[in-house]
Amino acid sequence: MRLLIITQKIDKNDSILGFFHQWLIRFSEKFEKIIVICLETGEYQLPSNIKILSLGKESMRTARYERAHTKIIYIFNFYKYIWQKRNEYDAVFVHMNQEYVLLGGLLWTLLNKRVFLWRNHIKGNIFTRIAGKLSERVFYTSPFAYTAKFKNSKIMPVGIDTEIFYPAISGARIKNSILSIGRIDPVKNVHILIDALKLIDKNLVVNIYGNRTGEYYDKIKKEAVELAIFCGDIPNYKTPEIYNQHEIFVNLTNSGSLDKTIFEAMACGCLAIVSNKSFLKIFPRGLIQLLIFKENDPKDLANKIINLNNLSDDKKEEIRKILIRIVKKEHSLNKLRDDLNGII
Repeated sequence: MRLLIITQKIDKNDSILGFFHQWLIRFSEKFEKIIVICLETGEYQLPSNIKILSLGKESMRTARYERAHTKIIYIFNFYKYIWQKRNEYDAVFVHMNQEYVLLGGLLWTLLNKRVFLWRNHIKGNIFTRIAGKLSERVFYTSPFAYTAKFKNSKIMPVGIDTEIFYPAISGARIKNSILSIGRIDPVKNVHILIDALKLIDKNLVVNIYGNRTGEYYDKIKKEAVELAIFCGDIPNYKTPEIYNQHEIFVNLTNSGSLDKTIFEAMACGCLAIVSNKSFLKIFPRGLIQLLIFKENDPKDLANKIINLNNLSDDKKEEIRKILIRIVKKEHSLNKLRDDLNGII
């Protein structure tokens, strides 16, 4: 099977989208040939059966074009590539951006190319529904995703490379340590963690990784003086070392999407505290009260952190093993690769 993949960015050093570089490496083990069309590229090192084609955003940064002009260039390049390479792929996998299905769906239908869309956002609209109709299958990971209700939708593994994300054999975790990784953005609710820390009468080591710009960042950093350290962005492939240094990982995103960082942290042996209700079906019943806090509730989060810190080392290790097993069995990248290969 020869596969065309449409995605946003190919850059192993990207803190948010760098994971897709490893996805491609694993996919290349099952697919004969992969052509990737992306909006922009950075650094990548991929197998010989993968061809990368950029729509040109990286070069536009140095060119003085109006925004409308750049969009025309992107669309022109998109149609040029999908037409020129039409005899070199059998199916299309669009990752996250429904716009590409809307642009190319009718042409791919005429060319007899099967189209598959991966979309996992809680919100959607008529264009999402049209993209779903143009796709043979729509993939999602969260039961709260907008596309989960489609008749042709299918829930998929999150896709964690457990050959990279795993507990370190040696090295102790920092005692009473808490980690957060992700965009420092209102939708990520980092302020809830800061408010919870104010309620805990205990010295904690709290490290927050993510983009460090904007009014929201300035506001919560001011509130977090002496409570947390803001560490900036980090490439995805460097995060296993960070996960392995911490005892507790906190994710504050509300139910809807399903952040990959939670599963990466679990795979590395972190005790993951979340508010996402998707985990009511992921965590064993005995861990739900311990690891899931009420959305937007700093007091409940503070209590969860305190309770976890008070557990014995043996109990913490028991929970770690359960969480690692969940990722390996249900959400590994190898499982995602094999499931996709079986469907596409």
